[in-house]
Amino acid sequence: MNEYAPYLIGIVVVAAVAIALMRVGWRHRQGRQADVATPPAVPEDLSTPVAEAAGQYVSTTTAGDWLDRIGVHGLGMKSTAILTVHPEGALFTRSGAPDVFLPAADLESVRREAGMAGKFVEAGGLLVLGWRLGTHHLDTGFRPRRAQDMTALVAAIEALLPGTGAPAPADDHTAPKKDNE
Repeated sequence: MNEYAPYLIGIVVVAAVAIALMRVGWRHRQGRQADVATPPAVPEDLSTPVAEAAGQYVSTTTAGDWLDRIGVHGLGMKSTAILTVHPEGALFTRSGAPDVFLPAADLESVRREAGMAGKFVEAGGLLVLGWRLGTHHLDTGFRPRRAQDMTALVAAIEALLPGTGAPAPADDHTAPKKDNE
């Protein structure tokens, strides 16, 4: 037994150092992201949900960078959740973490992905909502527990997106002008 004591102590020390370094890294990430605004509060008078699914809230990351997890305001915490889509926006009711509400006016996109921030699944098995929080563009991932819930969630969120059913405005100066301009 005594012959293994140095190895056991070494393993405990290495594990403690690794945990301490992860904590330091997370605190540095939170410091770098201090300018990320606090998410809006959940409205008290939400309408009846148009779609709902239980599953896992994966994370919120910087838009387009699925490895840059947002460390502030609990947005980067993975948890079980229920996603409800209301006319006012999307609500993630999370277990053990603060709820996250994405107002419809701040939603920018919805898509299906194979993974983000440590969660990888089959192609199209992860629902990713693109949204704006202050000056930051973010992606929030959700994995429905039942695959058949995905279609209803995507359709409900697409209906909330600005400009749904209308052509998207041109975002550059090379768009053709109308005769009266």
